[in-house]
Amino acid sequence: MPRNTTLSTLMDAGKDLVLDGALATELEAHGCDLEDALWSAKVLLEQPELIKQVHRDYFDAGASVAITASYQATPQGFARRGLSVEESLELVSLSVRLANEARQEYLAANPGSGPLLVAGSVGPYGAYLADGSEYRGDYTLSPAEFRDFHRPRIAALVEAGADFLACETLPSYAEAEALLALVAEFDVESWFTFTLRDSAHISDGTPLADVAELLSAEPRVAAVGVNCVPLDLVAPALGNLRKSANKPLVAYPNSGETYDAVTKTWGPAEGLRGDATLAGNTGEWLGLGARLLGGCCRTNPKDIEALSANMTPSDPS
Repeated sequence: MPRNTTLSTLMDAGKDLVLDGALATELEAHGCDLEDALWSAKVLLEQPELIKQVHRDYFDAGASVAITASYQATPQGFARRGLSVEESLELVSLSVRLANEARQEYLAANPGSGPLLVAGSVGPYGAYLADGSEYRGDYTLSPAEFRDFHRPRIAALVEAGADFLACETLPSYAEAEALLALVAEFDVESWFTFTLRDSAHISDGTPLADVAELLSAEPRVAAVGVNCVPLDLVAPALGNLRKSANKPLVAYPNSGETYDAVTKTWGPAEGLRGDATLAGNTGEWLGLGARLLGGCCRTNPKDIEALSANMTPSDPS
């Protein structure tokens, strides 16, 4: 299949896809200090080659989708470092080029493998605030303000050649509406994934059924699901989404450890089953309709390798 195979084409052909895992976790493992409001986007400024290496590591582990290092990369965030809008958007474009270079290097070393896709990460407004509000959704902007915030980054991702957008870690129904309008404006394919208050509601309290209804009407949305959520919420959330969504489902949760958004620290997992890993839950999530599975915070290439081994093989040819 050609390199620019779209996500929906693969979904329609019955392909299940392995996503990558945490970017920031791996960058920290390589010695990066991410105690910064820019988080992993800081590395676009300081050590971009390391980002490419992490993408390559995930392809080597079996991932078919690389999510770019643009989650927290915005002109507003980079302005705090004194960068112009043009310089900031060049870094957003760089995030796509790095993922694409890793893809091309992997394909050169592994002829006939693939298809591999690059997803342009579009993090929420709460990520720019860097105060944990992507897990609360308690910020308020007008629809026009949301669109104005996200439009430049989306434009840069699309122009740089991202295969589709990963509108991810979204806590807010209003923000999802604004992003949906931009997906239509740029005529770009996407997936939408949300953080959760509980297994039936996204973080701002909107029922998952309402989110599914909103997204089901847009043909440019190829999949809907959850990310950056606890492992034990994934199955019930997928079950709830399955009742209302007419799209393939996507899930890439955290490792199972517990995150404190106030102190920005991780604690041990509590009350989880012994098989509470990505790989240990793969079969159940596939059975609930998930077609795209990967990992978010605190996951690594070994987790993705184990998940990939447990994915049901599928051949769309």
